[in-house]
Amino acid sequence: MSYYSEGGIERHSYDVVVVGAGGAGLRAAIAAHEAGADTAIVCKSLLGKAHTVMAEGGIAAAMGNRWPEDNWEVHFRDTMRGGKMLNNWRMAQLHAQEAPERVMELEDWGALFDRTEDGLISQRDFGGHRYARLAHVGDRTGLEMIRTLQQRAVQVGIDVFMECTVTELLLDQEDGDPRISGVFGYWRETGRFVTIEAPSVILATGGIGKSFKVTSNSWEYTGDGHALALRAGASLINMEFVQFHPTGMVWPPSVKGLLVTESVRGDGGILKNSEGKRFMFDYIPEFFRSETADTEEEADRWYDDKANNRRPPELLPRDEVARAINSEIKAGRGSPHGGIFLDIASRRDADYIRKRLPSMYHQFKELADVDITAEPMEIGPTCHYVMGGIEVDPDTQQSAVTGLYAAGEVSGGMHGSNRLGGNSLSDLLVFGRRAGEAAAAHAAGLEKRPVLTDDDVRSGEWRAVAPFNVEGGDNPYTIQQDLQQTMNDLVGIIRTASELEGALAEIEALKRRAQSMTVGGHRQYNPGWHLALDLHNMLLVSESIAKAALAREESRGGHTRDDFPKPSPEWGTRNLVVRLDEAGTGVTLTEQALPEMPDELKSYFEE
Repeated sequence: MSYYSEGGIERHSYDVVVVGAGGAGLRAAIAAHEAGADTAIVCKSLLGKAHTVMAEGGIAAAMGNRWPEDNWEVHFRDTMRGGKMLNNWRMAQLHAQEAPERVMELEDWGALFDRTEDGLISQRDFGGHRYARLAHVGDRTGLEMIRTLQQRAVQVGIDVFMECTVTELLLDQEDGDPRISGVFGYWRETGRFVTIEAPSVILATGGIGKSFKVTSNSWEYTGDGHALALRAGASLINMEFVQFHPTGMVWPPSVKGLLVTESVRGDGGILKNSEGKRFMFDYIPEFFRSETADTEEEADRWYDDKANNRRPPELLPRDEVARAINSEIKAGRGSPHGGIFLDIASRRDADYIRKRLPSMYHQFKELADVDITAEPMEIGPTCHYVMGGIEVDPDTQQSAVTGLYAAGEVSGGMHGSNRLGGNSLSDLLVFGRRAGEAAAAHAAGLEKRPVLTDDDVRSGEWRAVAPFNVEGGDNPYTIQQDLQQTMNDLVGIIRTASELEGALAEIEALKRRAQSMTVGGHRQYNPGWHLALDLHNMLLVSESIAKAALAREESRGGHTRDDFPKPSPEWGTRNLVVRLDEAGTGVTLTEQALPEMPDELKSYFEE
């Protein structure tokens, strides 16, 4: 690594730069380092505070520790069916095949998983999974994953740029074929600029939830990686599919949207409306009817004998459960604070709940003054995850831009139209490793490194300070509030053409307002400036979501159209691809055929 300062701007040089320090970023950095690349991590927040820590339920992997009948083929089938067959089949295959090895790797590095009676890694039930296959640490699995990966990264000596935001991907375009030459960003504390030269960049920046009013996502999730990739020339795929997790806290208002882990339902919790009815039996879709219990007696037997009974309807995929909850609330059968009830107190004793769900017990006790061992929780849908993302090669995770890779939630294709719970953590591990190895191989194979020019640096600096040079414009907080309300009201869990057209018109107006945002003060300790930069990303990604949602005239997975309430066979063979328009201020949309699955994999779906 080299370091020097020129014109007041820090400059560094590495082989591989990973943007993001969640599970995908850390695993990618470790893989790149182990492959011999000089590697650095850049993270917007502090190391160890990534949103991955909020993943509570577990890591989906067909290890067969609870049910020997489980294998990668069943996991692959569950993943494809959960995504309504719109997944990239190759990504789903690699994920199912490699997830068990990645979990064992975590254990080798010191992760302390819960154990079965035989001393194996314990696995729990989750929605959409045929067998109990989520390796877990109570309901704090994401925290343990980050602790383990962070410790490994520090142990092997990977450099970390904490509280540093990347605002530009820099490109070498000398030979007519743009390729990555590095990144430009700034230190959040001081506002000083920094550039890092690197021929390989891995985006692992997570999701887009802060564009919505009610979300489980933390403040970092402003769609940075999606927008950076678009502006560099990469494409996004299937951005219309946004997952609304069925269970977020609804009370008090200060924690509205905070995640309530699916483990509550996996361990026996049931959903009730204000009339005390267990309503999920009324919402079983035809696609899952053959494997879903239609009586309470049969549903309750499933926990004791999964091999011979159909699973409870509370464990349907998340999109189905979220729509059912939304329907009950709209029908006037909601809870006092606008949600519905999640009840595990009547199903499990207090010691079991405190042992299996310690975080949930403390979260509700401390934040809502609710004892979940004695009374139901009030919950409702919350924007949680985006299935769409950067279009990548399934084996290497490389985008359409040479030297640019993506892993984790920021990449698209793996989950199709809906992600199964627990698949996100194994996705991070499997494709984080693959991205890291491919990025390192690319850097090592270059005869000549891409050139990072002074003009590129000056251009990044000029765009970053632009909000300070405007007088009398909008406050960025006002624009963000209006964007969140627009996305919540018009691009939410249920959509129509007229509302989506209205959303696109409103986003265009917000983009015009954002061009003249005013930021006061200076660059030190200035959260208003940080938000002003983030807003350009949020607006670009929000336009991508709304435009794709308007184009897809069907209901599938995380995309529900009230005016097209059923899935369409024609749309089931198409992906929607978003690219930056020629002006560089908006996006264009094209259709693309879904990759054809090989016959030997198709056989897994024959009844």
